[in-house]
Amino acid sequence: MADITFYELPGCPFCAKVRTKLEDLDLEYDTVQVPAARNERTEVEAVSGQTGVPVIVDEAHGVEGMAESSDIVAYLEETYGAGA
Repeated sequence: MADITFYELPGCPFCAKVRTKLEDLDLEYDTVQVPAARNERTEVEAVSGQTGVPVIVDEAHGVEGMAESSDIVAYLEETYGAGA
């Protein structure tokens, strides 16, 4: 099991942005595909307090339920990128 869990919805352009960064950094991660219906997204709501995606959890660095694709990409670059 990877330290990073990535909650995404297939076809979501914001999720694709995060997935691309995870792959560019060659990071191992687990993916949880959330249901299309927001009222069925109980798992992502439990970890992040909201039903939107993308969301990541990074157990290695104590990140629980980070949302917003731009924030996630910046965090991944800062934490795992070339300057880390």
